[in-house]
Amino acid sequence: MNAGDVTAILPLAATWGLAFLVILVDVIVPGRDRLASGIATLGALVVMGITAAVATQVPQQAFGGAYVLDQLTVLLDLLFLSIAVLTLLYAPDYLRPRRLPLAEFSATLLFAISGAMLVSAARDLLVLFLGLELLVLPGYLLAGFAKRDGLSTEGAIKYFLLGSFSSAVFLFGLAYVWGVTGTTNVSGVSSALQAVAAGHPLSPGLAMGLAFLMSGVAFKVAAVPFHYWTPDAYQGSPTPVTGYLSVGPKVAAFALILRLFVGALAPVKADWVAAVVILAALTMTLGNLVALTQTNVKRMLAYSSIAHTGYILVGLAAYAGAAPGSEAEARGLQGILIYAVAYTFMNLGAFAVVAALQRRPGVTSDLQTFAGLGRRAPLAGLLMTLFLISLTGIPPTAGFFAKAYVILAAIQAGGIVAWLAVLAVLNAAAAAFYYLRVVVYMYMREAPEAAPPVARGFELQAGLAIAAVATIVIGLFPNSLIAIAEAAAKALL
Repeated sequence: MNAGDVTAILPLAATWGLAFLVILVDVIVPGRDRLASGIATLGALVVMGITAAVATQVPQQAFGGAYVLDQLTVLLDLLFLSIAVLTLLYAPDYLRPRRLPLAEFSATLLFAISGAMLVSAARDLLVLFLGLELLVLPGYLLAGFAKRDGLSTEGAIKYFLLGSFSSAVFLFGLAYVWGVTGTTNVSGVSSALQAVAAGHPLSPGLAMGLAFLMSGVAFKVAAVPFHYWTPDAYQGSPTPVTGYLSVGPKVAAFALILRLFVGALAPVKADWVAAVVILAALTMTLGNLVALTQTNVKRMLAYSSIAHTGYILVGLAAYAGAAPGSEAEARGLQGILIYAVAYTFMNLGAFAVVAALQRRPGVTSDLQTFAGLGRRAPLAGLLMTLFLISLTGIPPTAGFFAKAYVILAAIQAGGIVAWLAVLAVLNAAAAAFYYLRVVVYMYMREAPEAAPPVARGFELQAGLAIAAVATIVIGLFPNSLIAIAEAAAKALL
C-alpha cells in the first residue's frame, strides 16, 4: 500500500476507527452516554476536517482502482458526515428520557455512515454491494432501536424483510451485468457496453440485469411502487432515527445510482431512461397525494420524503434524456447533488423539531401536538416554519433553489423529460397544502391543555442552528454549492 492508497481510504478508515473508539469508551466507562456521544460528535467533525484536507490531493485511488477518492467522493463524504453530526446532536434529548443507550446508537450510526462513504467511493460492483450492505444492516438496527416499542419493532421487521429481498434482487442484477460484460470494474463495464450503444441489440441477460438493478435501487430510494416499507419504518422508529433514515440511506442510494448507472451503465442510458421517467412521475405524485391525507406529522414527512425522491429522480431523468456530452446532461447530475445537499438540511431540521416536541415519552406527532407551537415556543415554531417552506419550495430557501435547478435541467433536456418539469411544478403546488397546514396549526390553533414542553438541550439547539443556517445560506448564496456540484459532476463525465 502506497501513500496514495492511504490518502484515499483515510476518511473511511477514520470513521471506522471512531466507531470502534466509541465502543471502547463505553466498555471502559459504561453508562457515560454523554461522554460517548460527545466523542462521536467531535470525532465526526474531525473526520470532516480530514476529508476536507485530503480533498486537495484528489483524485486518489486504492485497491487497484476499486476505491477512488475524487471530487464526488469528497462532496458525498462531507454530506454523510454532516448527517451523522446533526443526528448525533438531535438524538440525546430524545433518547435519554427513554433510557435508550446513546453509545450504542452513536457507534451503530457511524458504522452506517461508513457504509455510505464506501458506496460513494466504490468503482467496483462488488465494493458497491459491500458498501450498500454495510449501510443498511446498521439501519435495520436503528429502526428497531426502541425495542420495547411495538411500532418500532414492526417497522424494523418490515424494513429488514423487504430490504433483504431488495438486496438479493440488486445482487442478481449485478451478477447479470458481470456475466454479460465479464468484469466487475465500473470502467470495464462501461467499456464493454460501448458495443451495445454502437447499435448491437440489448441481450436478454443485460435486459434482465438492468431490470433487477433498477428494482433494487428503487427500493433503496423508496421510489413508487417500492415504497411500502417507508411509512411504517419512519413512524415506528425513534424520531432522530427517522430523520437519519429519511436522508442518510436515500442520499447513499443516489450515490450508488451515480456510480453504477452514470459510471457503468451510461452507454445504454437510452434503454433505462424511460424507466426513470416513469419512476419519477409515480413517486412524486403518489408521495404527495398520500401525504395530503396524513394527520400524523412523522407519517406525513415520510410520504413527503417519497415525493422528494421523485424530484431527485427528475435530475437523473434529465441526465439520461439529454444528449451525451451536452450541458443538460451535466446539469442533471448537478441537480441530483444540489438537491441532496439542500434536502439533507431542511428535512433533518424538520424532524429535529418533531423530536424536540416528543422529548417526553408518550407524546405523539399528531397535528394537534403542534397546535399553538408558534406562541408557546416561538423559536421552535419559527424554525419549523422555515424548514416547511423550504420543503415546499418557497424562495429564498434551499428547497426552492434545489427544485428550480432540477426543473430547469429537465426543461433543458427536452423531450418526454420536459413533461416531468411540468409535473414537478404541479406536485410542488400540491405539497404546499400539507406543509403549510402544519404552519396553520402552529399559529392559528389554540395549544391543547398540558401541552408538552419543547426540548432545549444545547446539542439540539446547535443542530437546529446548523440546519437553519444551511437552509437559508444555500437559498440565498447558491454559487459556491453550484461550483462544488459542477466539480463533482465532472468526476463522473
